[in-house]
Amino acid sequence: MENYFPIFINMEGKRVQVFGGGTIAARRVSVLLEFGAKVRVAAPEISEMLEELAQRNKNLVLEYRPYQPGELQEAEIVIAATGDGAVDEMIFRECRHKDIPVNIASDKEKCDFYFPGIAREGEITVGVTASGRNHQKAAEVTKEIRRLLKEIMPV
Repeated sequence: MENYFPIFINMEGKRVQVFGGGTIAARRVSVLLEFGAKVRVAAPEISEMLEELAQRNKNLVLEYRPYQPGELQEAEIVIAATGDGAVDEMIFRECRHKDIPVNIASDKEKCDFYFPGIAREGEITVGVTASGRNHQKAAEVTKEIRRLLKEIMPV
C-alpha cells in the first residue's frame, strides 16, 4: 500500500496539459487556475463549465481536438481525464517516457500525484488525501477542516 508524501508546489505559471473536457477535468482545471497554473485543455468536446472558465481566465486555453501522441513537448504536469482507457494509457506511457508527472483520473495506480481536498482560509492552505483509497472520507475531512478554519481565522 503506497502512501503519498504531502508537498506544496508553487503552481504560478506552471504549464499543465489536461486531456478531457468533462466534469472531472473542469474541477481540476478550476483548482489549478486558482493557484496560478497555465492550463491547456485538449478534448474533442469541452463542457460548458470549461468554456465559461476560459472566458474568465486568460491562463486557460481550450483546444477542440483529441490527444495526439508525441505532443507533450512543453507540459510540466499532465492530467488525463478522457474517459477512454486506451487514450489514457497512451498519455500515461508518453509521460513516463518523458518523465512528466501525470495523473490519470480513472486509474489511481497510474498517478504520480493526487488532487487533494483543499481547505483555504487567508494564508492557510490545507490539503487532504486518502491516497486514492477513500474519496468520501477525504471529502468529509476536508469539509470539517474548512469549517474549523472559518471558525479560527480572523476576519
